[in-house]
Amino acid sequence: MLRHVRSVFLLDIDSRVARYILIYMYMHHWGVGDMWFINMPFGLAALFGGLVLVAVLWSIIWKGLALWHSARRGQPWWFVIMLVVNSLGILEIIYLFGVAKLKFDQLFSKDSHRHNDHTHTHHHN
Repeated sequence: MLRHVRSVFLLDIDSRVARYILIYMYMHHWGVGDMWFINMPFGLAALFGGLVLVAVLWSIIWKGLALWHSARRGQPWWFVIMLVVNSLGILEIIYLFGVAKLKFDQLFSKDSHRHNDHTHTHHHN
């Protein structure tokens, strides 16, 4: 198995060709099965690709909003958890509306953050 992979990387060919060779070898020679998505009808492939694109954009938007709000609020644990865990926006939505208690119109506002140290008082003598 490694002999095949090494021989592909040693060839001086276009990276796209090497990628297709590796995918073909992985799918057909290493017991995974047929590449079912290649024989998919065009309409179904377009629908599948469109759904994947919508899911990626949905996830990126919610993840970006949640990471931004958690960083602005000084909540590093929430930031790290949401950065690592991919939940298709579910965890991010729970954080934004359940933990941070934001309203929808506050999602894009810079003034909606309550920092952990928001009780600063200045004493003048």
